[in-house]
Amino acid sequence: MPNETPPLKRSKRLALRGVFIALAMNLSYLESLIPFNYAVPGAKIGLANTVTIFALLRLGVPDAIFVSILRVVLTTILFGNTVMMVYSLAGAILSVLVMAFLSKSGRFGIMGISVAGAVSHNLGQCAAAALMMQNRSVFGYLPLLLLYGVISGLLTGGITSAILKRLPPL
Repeated sequence: MPNETPPLKRSKRLALRGVFIALAMNLSYLESLIPFNYAVPGAKIGLANTVTIFALLRLGVPDAIFVSILRVVLTTILFGNTVMMVYSLAGAILSVLVMAFLSKSGRFGIMGISVAGAVSHNLGQCAAAALMMQNRSVFGYLPLLLLYGVISGLLTGGITSAILKRLPPL
């Protein structure tokens, strides 16, 4: 795990939040152009999660939550709909909370944190769908979603790990 960085000045933290949100939004949009949802409708690789993990490890939990939620809200306003926002927020909030807990425990590396984040994102979306549709049959997708979460979590964890190794502390 990367060493804790000294506190950032308020203006630098605000600027980094903005850059991270913009980068995550761009990655979300770019990913929407990739026809990748063969097995599960709406499934994505989760490239924007690399930014959330980076924010979590370099800025801290509050900033990662802020970046994740604002990215979902703004991306959905621009490219989605209300239902999509509810699903995405449920997944994003659960994901960042799980990743924050695991990163603070000190027992998990970037790959483990990323996989747990991807799996919990899928669980959060599935739970939101079941609540909104008042139908538990959506949990039938769960085995496939969990497998998909592990694969996408490994991919985004690998990307984040490579980026963190090459960038200096903030």
